[in-house]
Amino acid sequence: MNDLSTRPFEAAADAVYARPPRRRAWLRWTVAGVAAALMLYLALMLYWGRQPPVFDVSEQAQAALAETGGGELLPGVVTTAAVLGIGDTLLGKPGGFLHNDRLPPGAIMDNMPSWECGVVMALRDAVQALRDDFTRAQTQSIENLDLKRADMQLAMDPKSWVLPAAEDAYRESMDALRAYLANLSAGRARFYPRADNLADYLGLVEKRLGNFGVRLGAAAGATLDPEPVVPQPAAGGLATAGMPLDPGAAGVYDPARVDDVFFCARGYSWAFLHLMHGIAVDFAPVLADKNAGVQVQRIIHDLKGAIKPMRSPVVLNGGGFGLLANHSMVAASYVARVNAAVIDLRLLMEQG
Repeated sequence: MNDLSTRPFEAAADAVYARPPRRRAWLRWTVAGVAAALMLYLALMLYWGRQPPVFDVSEQAQAALAETGGGELLPGVVTTAAVLGIGDTLLGKPGGFLHNDRLPPGAIMDNMPSWECGVVMALRDAVQALRDDFTRAQTQSIENLDLKRADMQLAMDPKSWVLPAAEDAYRESMDALRAYLANLSAGRARFYPRADNLADYLGLVEKRLGNFGVRLGAAAGATLDPEPVVPQPAAGGLATAGMPLDPGAAGVYDPARVDDVFFCARGYSWAFLHLMHGIAVDFAPVLADKNAGVQVQRIIHDLKGAIKPMRSPVVLNGGGFGLLANHSMVAASYVARVNAAVIDLRLLMEQG
């Protein structure tokens, strides 16, 4: 009788104690799934965050000519092919273009998107030089329409992700460059490898490098005091306080953006290295006439130093002569040397 009366209570107790294992199993599977997703994201971040290798611009020129239907290796082909190779690498590297991603892992990465911005800056400078200088015999010359379209498409905000996406605009820019390259190799377009054209482009590059050098050097912590804010007259004649200084300007050190500036400078240096290889080929007679071969090799050598692989997983910015390395200062030293060599090369190009 007692056994019969206790059976319902035993069954209820078994049901109560049977629930937690199922719940614990569901919780374990959930935790395992989240951990697997995090590991996958981490693996993708490490793989996508690697700097692409340097490519050979001469081989890139031959491949570009074969892709566009052949043609002669005329002056300007190698430089244009270098620009194409930089753009194709930017868009076709592992993970693609990450700067405008809205989903992880691209949305939570910042080093590679900063590197991409440096490459985009170098592409814009190179295409602008092609449009305004290298392809025009004089200031009254008509600009090339393919290069005009390429320049306009590269002006797209890299953060744009829809209607249109930045990578779509950049692909159209590369298509326009391919059209120019096909016309150039067939003799239907022009490229003028003159000393004054090269000097104009180098003048633009030295300003970029000077900006990077100052911002990287600010990571040492020993920065200049910010300039005093001077009240400016407003529209109604009233004096208003000046606007705050740009966080990336000289004299202002923002620790949260040190690694962004570091990788942006590396991206620009990586792209400019390929452009210098192309310039060394297309402007060889001009460089030989100016005895500027040593300067070009010096620029290439220091650019290779600026993009050396990092052995540290994070950007370290040790102060002074401390125990920790200061990666920003090392990069700043290479950028400063490249900038000095670019200035020397520009002055050689401007001399008669």
